[in-house]
Amino acid sequence: MKIIVAEKIAASAVDLLREPGWEIITADQLNGKLAQQLETADALIVRSAVQADAALLEHAKQLRVIGRAGVGVDNIELDAATRKGIAVMNTPGANAVAVAEHTLALMLAMARHLCRANETTHAGKWEKKSLQGAELRAKTLGIIGLGKIGLEVARRARAFGMEVVAHDPYVSAGVAQAEKIRIGTVEEVYAAADYLSLHVGLTKQTAGMINADSIQKMKKGVRLVNCARGELIIEADLAHAVQSGQVAGAALDVFEQEPPKGSPLLGLANVILTPHVAGSTNEAQEAVGVQIAQQVKEYLKHGVIQNAVNVPSVSHEEYEEMEPYIALAERMGSFLAQATDGNVEGIALQYKGELADWKTDLIRNAVIMGILNQTLEEKANVVNAASVASSRGIAVHESRGAKGKGGAGNVLSVTLQTKSSERSVKGAVLRGKSLRLLSVDTIDIEAPLGDNLLYLRNKDVPGVIGQVGTILGKHQINIGDFSLGRNETPIGQVREAIAVVHVDSPVPESVLTELRKMDAVKEARAIRLS
Repeated sequence: MKIIVAEKIAASAVDLLREPGWEIITADQLNGKLAQQLETADALIVRSAVQADAALLEHAKQLRVIGRAGVGVDNIELDAATRKGIAVMNTPGANAVAVAEHTLALMLAMARHLCRANETTHAGKWEKKSLQGAELRAKTLGIIGLGKIGLEVARRARAFGMEVVAHDPYVSAGVAQAEKIRIGTVEEVYAAADYLSLHVGLTKQTAGMINADSIQKMKKGVRLVNCARGELIIEADLAHAVQSGQVAGAALDVFEQEPPKGSPLLGLANVILTPHVAGSTNEAQEAVGVQIAQQVKEYLKHGVIQNAVNVPSVSHEEYEEMEPYIALAERMGSFLAQATDGNVEGIALQYKGELADWKTDLIRNAVIMGILNQTLEEKANVVNAASVASSRGIAVHESRGAKGKGGAGNVLSVTLQTKSSERSVKGAVLRGKSLRLLSVDTIDIEAPLGDNLLYLRNKDVPGVIGQVGTILGKHQINIGDFSLGRNETPIGQVREAIAVVHVDSPVPESVLTELRKMDAVKEARAIRLS
């Protein structure tokens, strides 16, 4: 493995990446040759300075993961990374305490006029009367966004005797109740807050959420803190509100443009500005470096995706439970692709049993990967499979069946639709790790999904099994398992049967030709799943 640490992170984090046979290229070793080094890299770790855009990623021939030591991923072009099958991970929460403490520091600074007190005292003045402040106790703190940072802010605010009201549509009532936080709408938070602190990411919905209209919904004299994203605030509207007295004070660590050259907030007496340092503590920088190193290492060694922003994340325990089903899904997709004719138009998946409650995106992507990688020159993987399918106009549909009890109830069904035909299979993982095919179309069959298979459709007449065995034996192809199934046809009619034969070596085309000459055989295909 080759890992490029393109920006400075904690030395302990770099040491964590070291493994026998692994090459670690640090920032001071790059000498301006990041693009060149990226050609043979498996992982890239950045902070905020390196721009991992489409142009840079064109050099990434085998890159599997980009790790961002921090939260924001603006410097990483996610669409380009996803198209190339590169997982992008960040480290949410690693600097939560640092940002929360900075938020409280800014609130205290506004409440007690600390910046002006320091400045005037250094200037030889003694302005005690004009610097009389207010207490945080018994004030209401409004929090927009109750992620890890928002919760840490709430806990510290409550220690100061503040009431906390918050808005976050994705936080459970139980969590809020346990933390003694009152949940409300955005408008209710605006109306109640003496102090308002922002802790949400940048989305289409949150961009510019603090503007002239929303400020008018706030208490007169509210104090505003932003240690999240500069783009959440229309700075000109906030400046006007501070000047008019609608907003008594503001404290910002992030800005629309950084550094904030020409910002209307510069020079306003009641506005405290810090240079995006809320997360910059020795402890936080150590924590984000170690966390991203652990995540990247876990992905490279075990395939576990944590805190990814372009593919669903799972814990190590979840991945261990899901791993055999990911393998099953890929093999089922590969089997279908090789057993079905025509251009792919649609893929349908159904999950039954405990699978129905899982995060199934990786399983879905594994099915798509198994199907598409039979023909695509640019290989799909569990990161980009859905994106690749969408770009080719392939519809993917998922549904969830009834819940079952125990592992035996976990069944994955996949249907592949092409212009000329449709074929379905069901599969399961038995005894913990045995990947089994349970049915093909409407015919029940239990067969191991081994590396080399012979798939037959034939008339259910005597002698077929013997003839197949004779032909394979003549060509020195050893049979490991011979699984049979047949449909239910009324008496008097010839039933259709299928066979999935697990063999120890690939079945060459010459043998398939011989098998197809049998009167009873309708279809004979060699399927390779390795």
